[in-house]
Amino acid sequence: MKSILGKKVGMTQIFTEDGIVIPVTVIQVGPMTVIQKKTIEKDGYNAIQVGYGQVKEKRVNKPLKGHFGKANEEVKKYLREIRFDNIDGYEIGQEIKADIFAVGERVDATGTSKGKGFQGNIVRHNQHRGPMTHGSKYHRGIGSMGGSATPARIIKGKKMPGHMGHERVTVQNLEIVRVDAEKNYLLVRGAVPGPKGGLITIKETVKASK
Repeated sequence: MKSILGKKVGMTQIFTEDGIVIPVTVIQVGPMTVIQKKTIEKDGYNAIQVGYGQVKEKRVNKPLKGHFGKANEEVKKYLREIRFDNIDGYEIGQEIKADIFAVGERVDATGTSKGKGFQGNIVRHNQHRGPMTHGSKYHRGIGSMGGSATPARIIKGKKMPGHMGHERVTVQNLEIVRVDAEKNYLLVRGAVPGPKGGLITIKETVKASK
């Protein structure tokens, strides 16, 4: 399974040869560097550990500096693991770039959604408001809270106000519309989660195209 880390640049649109407009998300992917290889014999599973993004060395603690130094690589902002069934094709210090993907391939994009802070039920769960007239004094409240005398408690899972957003989200089966191997850009059809500049993980889709 192919996978790469990237940074969300933003959204734009492109036109096909037939003049059809396609909304796309621009993602600056890689180059990411292989920092460590993990094997079933030593670690219990096969994976590669990769570093991505530039960061000042003073912002990295000593254990991480030693970890990157062991691989003879500069410190990176992000350190992630990617599991593979077979890691024989990867070596420490190898760079992984945008050219591992091709136009027309289907991918899954994973990121952290935008945080919305504390929100009420109308915004958070798309519930309806109460009546605004005829003496109603309960307009944007949560509604019925329980089952009267039985079970005399709020049932677990009740949709209530609370923190909204800032959670890990995956959008599946997106099409790669364009690949810029020189500048390491991927143009993916549709929207991906997260704000501009947010970390995005792109990997081969686990869902077949319909």
